[in-house]
Amino acid sequence: MNKESFLIKNLSGGYQSGLIIKDISFAVREGGFTSVIGPNGSGKTTLLRILSKVLQPRDGTILLESEDISKICLKDFCKKVAFVSSDIAVNFPFSVWEIVSMGRIPHLKRMQQEKKEDLAAINAALVMTDTAHLKDKSLDEISAGEKQRVFIARALAQEPQIVLLDEPTSHLDIGHQIHILDLLTKLNREKKLTIIMALHDLNLASQYCDQIILLDNGKIFKSGPPEEVLTYQNIENVYRTTVVVKENPLNSKPYVVLVPSDCKK
Repeated sequence: MNKESFLIKNLSGGYQSGLIIKDISFAVREGGFTSVIGPNGSGKTTLLRILSKVLQPRDGTILLESEDISKICLKDFCKKVAFVSSDIAVNFPFSVWEIVSMGRIPHLKRMQQEKKEDLAAINAALVMTDTAHLKDKSLDEISAGEKQRVFIARALAQEPQIVLLDEPTSHLDIGHQIHILDLLTKLNREKKLTIIMALHDLNLASQYCDQIILLDNGKIFKSGPPEEVLTYQNIENVYRTTVVVKENPLNSKPYVVLVPSDCKK
């Protein structure tokens, strides 16, 4: 029987301006690869911020391996869960090595220097994300796409059981998009790393994920495997646009084709 990593029950949350996530419930199995999709403003980022303890929920419960995350101290939580935000701001010219080494903080005592195993984890994360050649550069000296890979490396250096990623491919060219998603797939399969990520690209979600959660206005419109969620009816209802959904001949997963306005006539 598959063990649940996250169990979310009747979750609501948002900001002072109002609720964004509205009474949603779902489960993510241990070793699962889940994508959260939906239009802008549907609540993808807010949901990940609540799951990562960046935001406190208004109502509901989040269980991490059957334990309420509100009762887990942040350091212990960060040993198990890493979060890669889409809007990380760094106001000091840290080097790439320093940024990635921050992923080891949950494993160190106060003022403790990195040990051999910490250095090994940092180096492995740099190699996996193709950022080792950047390690001595300041964050100010690298591109937006390179920064994205550095922050993913920092998350991997934590050696977590679960990684939450908000638009991890947003600043990457197509080659590095595939590289990062292939890497996450490899970690998911070989190390049973549980992955939950917000994506705009429906086709990337379809090809890489085994579970998709489709949000609409802060609620779950549909949840399940790609072939159940990515139907033309669901997409047109939520995104308010015309699409054609075909079957990828390589793996039989759904492939979404946008229909331009001049083709609808």
